[in-house]
Amino acid sequence: MNIANGVEMLELAMNVMGNSSVIHPTLIWDEATVILVDAGASQLPEIQKVMDQVGAPFSRLNKVILTHQDLDHIGGLPEILRVSDHKVEVLAHEEEKPYIQGDKPLIKFNPQKMAQRLASLPEEQRKQMEKVFEASQRLKANVDKTVEDGEVLPYCGGITVIFTPGHTPGHICLYLNQSKTLITGDALNVVEGQLVGPKPEYSSDIDSAKNSLKKLTQYDIETVICYHGGVYKHNVNQRLLELANEG
Repeated sequence: MNIANGVEMLELAMNVMGNSSVIHPTLIWDEATVILVDAGASQLPEIQKVMDQVGAPFSRLNKVILTHQDLDHIGGLPEILRVSDHKVEVLAHEEEKPYIQGDKPLIKFNPQKMAQRLASLPEEQRKQMEKVFEASQRLKANVDKTVEDGEVLPYCGGITVIFTPGHTPGHICLYLNQSKTLITGDALNVVEGQLVGPKPEYSSDIDSAKNSLKKLTQYDIETVICYHGGVYKHNVNQRLLELANEG
């Protein structure tokens, strides 16, 4: 879906343990730079197809910015780096770097927590989850550059990094200065057409996640892209203020 000039929201089908959903990485580009924000789970052919359609082919991709470490955001990264015939720079927050690089286990796939989860599942589900867990342990990719809160990346009209910890320790959102678009990662969600806050069951620190929403009210936002739920455009600034004040 085209969001603005040089901004395309992808819509990628994903199936995890029989649960189907759609995820929304974002493609940003201009004449000099092509950036993919979040790498999907493992859907490179679909990503390449969209890139060709919008005139920003995979052969021009030179940066991937990761909002955070979750498997559905970084799972496709190793394949992207492997298939590319040139250097693709990977950017993420310092707090997320050791998880993405495999120096630490992904928070949601911590071996101790996983052992407890696996023990509670029926046999068939347990086997499927064990495969996902094994894949998460093998997943690693080098982070070339770390970004910090308030940093303005000099690409595609300027991209402001907003540090929004809570969903994971180093979660970030990205504000596209030119189009007034906010890419939220998993800091926000769209459910049945309504913009809603972080989900407690998926947050490493729900209090921090809720508190991070206050930072988003400082920006003039016309369009929100949520990784889960897609686009939201209705009185965005007012809705963010409501969410931030819910506490």
